[in-house]
Amino acid sequence: MNLRGIFAIYHFEMSRMFRTVSQSIASPVLSTALYFIIFGSAIGSKIGNIDGVTYTSFLVPGLIMLTILNQSVSNASFGIYFPKFSGTIYEILSAPISPIEITCGYVLAAASKSVLVGLIILMTSAFFIEVTILHPFWMLLFLILMSITFSLFGFIIGIWANDFQKIQLIPSFILTPLTFLGGSFYSIGMLPDFWQKISYINPIVYLISSFRWSFYGNSDVNVIVSILATLFFLVLCIVFVSWIFKTGYKIKT
Repeated sequence: MNLRGIFAIYHFEMSRMFRTVSQSIASPVLSTALYFIIFGSAIGSKIGNIDGVTYTSFLVPGLIMLTILNQSVSNASFGIYFPKFSGTIYEILSAPISPIEITCGYVLAAASKSVLVGLIILMTSAFFIEVTILHPFWMLLFLILMSITFSLFGFIIGIWANDFQKIQLIPSFILTPLTFLGGSFYSIGMLPDFWQKISYINPIVYLISSFRWSFYGNSDVNVIVSILATLFFLVLCIVFVSWIFKTGYKIKT
């Protein structure tokens, strides 16, 4: 394992984040504050408690997960797309570093950014409400696991895309709607029976539900099922990335 090569890619990607602090860190903090002001103060006071938790507190896991998914996909897809766009991808491919190590460098960097932003949002939330985390170990584990999984998914999108519009296509038209419909701002149990059954088709429901369980002990679906669903998607992404490097899809052509 070429750890030096992995670190070189990782360091380059992390340095790019700190060069754009306003976009990488300031923007999520501002968005979090606005969500709490609008949803928490204006709307939350009229909704009351959900599963024994105030609506403002109920927002925290969903808001973190919404940001994590978008950040992971965006960071990883842009990270691998720019070398393709500039042509430096061929320098990376010709370097003494394997496809697995290239993937590790980009995905770990994107996941690190997402975890950092998620923790910043958590700390920002503490300025507005008292945040309770019943299972801190599982919270951190879910945060890391989902960041890595969706960074890998974003890596695939970055390789697949051949222009900037395609990079935004899946996150804008598929991922964001699924996240909003996955229980980010409401409990699935609040929906009519028919729509509850429809919601369980949405894979994001399982991610948000397990993450919220780590905070308050409440879950719309079984936590074990949520973990297995996440691991299945992770393995699926790993298999697809392996196929991409084996065939040279969208890289060598």
